[in-house]
Amino acid sequence: MRRAPIVITATVLGLFGVIEFHTRPSAISVSAIPAAGTSVSSAGAAPSPSGTAAASSKGKAKTKAAASSSGAASGTRTATGPQVNYSWGVLSVSASVTGTKITKVGIATLDDGGNPRSQYIDQAAIPVLEQQALAAQNANIQGVSGASYTSAGFKQSLQSALQQLGVG
Repeated sequence: MRRAPIVITATVLGLFGVIEFHTRPSAISVSAIPAAGTSVSSAGAAPSPSGTAAASSKGKAKTKAAASSSGAASGTRTATGPQVNYSWGVLSVSASVTGTKITKVGIATLDDGGNPRSQYIDQAAIPVLEQQALAAQNANIQGVSGASYTSAGFKQSLQSALQQLGVG
């Protein structure tokens, strides 16, 4: 019986601490996802060799102008699929082909409205989706578990881009 007041007091204090604890979502930058055919520099900004990168007024969207390389020497062609609403935002995919081989796949535009959870999922899923597309050499990709909406939007935009290039 002597321990009861101590246990009750500790329980009340612990419960109060848990109730008053508030977390803030971490700020995740969408610009951490490299665009098609670019590499991230040491400063963390993605260079844009075939277009310009621009942020929306909220700073949450990444846009890359679609450019078509029609150089006769390289034979590389690039197309951008339409913007697809994937329930948590809007994305479009850019694809480059040489002959009939897909050489580069990446995000042309991405706007998830600043939703931190969507940003987190996109950062994890998009590189996997790009690798799947390069490995499959078409838009028939498996997708990423836990990113069903992003996978479906990516696949839809990629299929359209490949059809524009005459590969899909």
